[in-house]
Amino acid sequence: MKKRWRLSLFTSAILVLLGLLFLGRDHSLDRLRQAGSIRIGYAVEAPYAFVSPDGSVTGEAPEIARRMAAGLGIARVEWRQMEFSELIGALQADRIDVAAAGLFITSDREARVSFSVPTMAVRPALLVARGNPKAVASYEQAARSGAHMAVLEGSMEQQILLRLGVPAAHILVVPDALTGQHAVESGLADALLLSEPTLLWMARQDQLGRTDLLVPRRGRGADDNYGHPAFAFRRDATQLRSAWNSVLVPYLGSADHRALLMSLGLGDLATLK
Repeated sequence: MKKRWRLSLFTSAILVLLGLLFLGRDHSLDRLRQAGSIRIGYAVEAPYAFVSPDGSVTGEAPEIARRMAAGLGIARVEWRQMEFSELIGALQADRIDVAAAGLFITSDREARVSFSVPTMAVRPALLVARGNPKAVASYEQAARSGAHMAVLEGSMEQQILLRLGVPAAHILVVPDALTGQHAVESGLADALLLSEPTLLWMARQDQLGRTDLLVPRRGRGADDNYGHPAFAFRRDATQLRSAWNSVLVPYLGSADHRALLMSLGLGDLATLK
């Protein structure tokens, strides 16, 4: 009787342990597959993410995200457009499952969300007034000179300026690239700080107006190791992130991926594969 009681107690303990493991297991991908849809948040900043004239969501991140969802067996994508600064909060609040908007990996962001492997390595760039009258040469040089700089709220560029000790009075936060470009034209800012792909896209769309595009020379400083865009997930969505990476890694550098980059004017950017 005593032996049977001990066996029953042991069996119960094993069942409780297995139950706890089951409850603790992440089912983020299983739930999406069962629902047949995934909520993907994006912010408009071409060529990373934007809306085409026919109303469809496109760009480097959304197009790859579509392929990843299909590869994971998720039939439908629900696109959620929001401001760039809202993406991480939307992930944390479970309003979206993935952020696909050219979100750069930073230590501050990694404390709040988890990232996929990066999809590209990009360089910093600036828009300056025609002729570059303030002789802006780089983010660091502009910070030292006391220039007034426009940045997108929550952007990598804003973090760089704060890290460089630029006073808040010298940082103009704008909602999008075109607003920043107008700020430079009007003299409200001496430069707009954004990544090279975004400003090259504006140049190709004839949106530079009375500004010039400047790509700083490579060198040691805050501009180095600048931009590695990736997809972002909730920190507890380990199953989804792991499976996403398992599809993403072999896709990067593939013929389809290179064709996508070429179609967006990004063919000269090296992939990380």
